Amino acid sequence: MTMTDGYPGRERVITGVCVMPDRPSAGDESTLLKWMRLEIGRINDGVVSERKRLSRLLSEEHPSSVTKGGSEYGFDRGVLLRLEQALPGELQRRLRLPILFYFDSTVPDSFFLADEAAMQALQSLEEISPLRRMQGGRLWIAKPLVYAIMNRYPTAMQIVMG
Repeated sequence: MTMTDGYPGRERVITGVCVMPDRPSAGDESTLLKWMRLEIGRINDGVVSERKRLSRLLSEEHPSSVTKGGSEYGFDRGVLLRLEQALPGELQRRLRLPILFYFDSTVPDSFFLADEAAMQALQSLEEISPLRRMQGGRLWIAKPLVYAIMNRYPTAMQIVMG
């Protein structure tokens, strides 16, 4: 292939040109969605894959679980002991940790819980009102409140991108 920059005698021969037929554009919705799913999966690699009951974690010498990415996720024993002191025994046996808050891009100011025991635990801890009820299997909580709860109970809560 010969190419010129518009000046006589300055033609150049181009080799190694690669033409990609049927290459999807960056604006192609399916390509964008695939890329977004891949990135969200990477973000969620740090989320615990096997949530354990509080009572079980308390019985472990080094309370931990495994993340979706295969790494160890350690729980703060002090936080677990605070939860044990504050929660009734029945709830300790039902509550699985970490409590998961889910992100939904269609609701920019809130996360949701999808776990009844987690809702009851947060009510027992007086983090949310006892009058709050799940609707459609979800309880929406404002992001600033979720961040404040996470700061008070580090390692016991996680956010899942969805």
